[in-house]
Amino acid sequence: MLEIRDSTALITGGGGGIGLCLAEYWVGNGGKVLLVDVAQQFLENAQEHLHQWRQNIRTIVCDVTNESDCAKMADYAIREFGAINLVAPFAGIIRDAMMVSPDGATGKVTRKMSLEQFQSVIDINLTGVFLTVRECAERMINNNCAGLICLISSTGSLGTAGQLNYSSSKAAMSVFPKVLTAEFFRRGLAGKIRCVAVAPGYVGTSMVRKIPPAALDKILEQVPIGRLIEPSEVASLVGELYRNESLAGDVYYIHGGLRLGSRG
Repeated sequence: MLEIRDSTALITGGGGGIGLCLAEYWVGNGGKVLLVDVAQQFLENAQEHLHQWRQNIRTIVCDVTNESDCAKMADYAIREFGAINLVAPFAGIIRDAMMVSPDGATGKVTRKMSLEQFQSVIDINLTGVFLTVRECAERMINNNCAGLICLISSTGSLGTAGQLNYSSSKAAMSVFPKVLTAEFFRRGLAGKIRCVAVAPGYVGTSMVRKIPPAALDKILEQVPIGRLIEPSEVASLVGELYRNESLAGDVYYIHGGLRLGSRG
């Protein structure tokens, strides 16, 4: 079993949402955190939220789609803390739209998902994860670090209407653990560096809680436990996946029993 105390987590998208909640969980259990986000203001707000553990927190602004930024981020973690033990590439965006939207009256397509809507999500949710994981894995190997790469997938990977871009990126996260575990296995590293993914359902982040009550009630009708998943519950799952060294190469769903209907 690995211990969180004195271990280092690198968390992208750490300025809010699940990333910030994981950071709070990690430092609350005696760990150290490098918080990464695209905007300095997000990081300053996160530092204020975590002020009582300030001595165990560092921050860095990083565009995860930029190769040089990701290399600097990983180097900074090693320089400041001497190790990377948990890699949590949680930075992500949504740009929802139907691929094509016919007009109700004419039956002709009047709107469609733009290339920019599709590409921007793929750039951050997929390419950004690849760059983050690649740079961190290199430093973990070169500095003899044991630990976990924990990706964030989604129940959206099962296919949600209006999210072709997002669902595609999260489906990719579902296969990363299998591929990376196989690659680490070939190199005799799989016992030291593991890879998994967590796949949340509807999580009660500040963004989700702003959904109009009527729409939120419709969402909760699909969730057997009758409520949103708490970000702290996702963080707790990540912590257990880190501790338990037998967990590798798979996707762990945390969705309250959610089953997507035939209309997605």
